[in-house]
Amino acid sequence: MSANGITVAVKTKYLLQQSKPDEDQFAFAYHITIHNQSDSPTKLLGRHWIITDANEAKQEVRGAGVVGEQPLIAPGESYQYSSGVVLDTPIGTMQGSYKMRNDAGREFDAAIAPFLLSTPHAVN
Repeated sequence: MSANGITVAVKTKYLLQQSKPDEDQFAFAYHITIHNQSDSPTKLLGRHWIITDANEAKQEVRGAGVVGEQPLIAPGESYQYSSGVVLDTPIGTMQGSYKMRNDAGREFDAAIAPFLLSTPHAVN
């Protein structure tokens, strides 16, 4: 998905060592790559996540930047970071958007398409 030349790719991983299935705690890492395919340097200002578990329980997360940074991504460059989330169920989804600002000062949202968080045995 592309908004103003910004694309977002996601890879996820179940973190068995950090999970406690007996206590309904399932930890996941997600690795994000934000690629700037536009002709303008673009700054990531903030994030908005909607996290939904298998019980339809939703969490919304909003904040400045990502992992404490507000990176400026040059044309043709990418920015990568990793973060994590703990769900009460072995499967869930995340989606959202990044608030971006291009070199001309125009702000826009770069959508993050829904992606699956799943333990290895949750999906048949």
